[in-house]
Amino acid sequence: MRKIIAFGILLLVFGCSKDEVKSPSSALLVFPLQDSECTTGADINETTRLITFQWEASDNTQSYKLTVENLLTSTPQIVSTNQTSAQVQVAKGTPYSWSVVSENAKSAATAKSETWSFYNAGTVRSYIPFPATITSPISGETVIRDVNNEVKLTWSGADLDSDIANYEVYFSLNSTPTLMATLPENTSELNVIVAENTVYYWRIKTIDAAGNSSSSGVYSFKVLE
Repeated sequence: MRKIIAFGILLLVFGCSKDEVKSPSSALLVFPLQDSECTTGADINETTRLITFQWEASDNTQSYKLTVENLLTSTPQIVSTNQTSAQVQVAKGTPYSWSVVSENAKSAATAKSETWSFYNAGTVRSYIPFPATITSPISGETVIRDVNNEVKLTWSGADLDSDIANYEVYFSLNSTPTLMATLPENTSELNVIVAENTVYYWRIKTIDAAGNSSSSGVYSFKVLE
């Protein structure tokens, strides 16, 4: 009798079990390349070019959501597709960023790729620097100050002209941080004094020799007690 009951329980367990739905993985971006000038595409008119964005297929993925953002206006274009490429019209002589989100209708989880930046070629000969990439602390991060009550801010910059002149570091307790320091192009870190259990906001403005500039956007972090 006990064997029959045990066998029945096994049938119930295995009969009701379902295959686990795996979450999608992040796609690997292919084209346009990171920090590059894109000269490939179909000219729509004097101001617009049609570019084919490409990425590698990711595991456990049914569809992709491509986001292409104009870095001058912060205006995104979003395209959904089940392919590993999509065409988007973009303005010439303009910097853009792009990323891909992998999705699966059977899973609530999604996976975002890296975000790459590129410059869509035009007639401009003085390129706007790409927005600085914030490396630490990243937005929303919780950090511990060092023995000197300091936290190190770090970032990286890129410019097709290779003529970055300086970085302006904006830092404060306010969500609209104020200018703290202006640093030369070969400096990409700054130690700042912080207080415990406090939220700080910061951003980096990149300026090139021609006076062109770009902003990283505002990041925040919290200092632990």
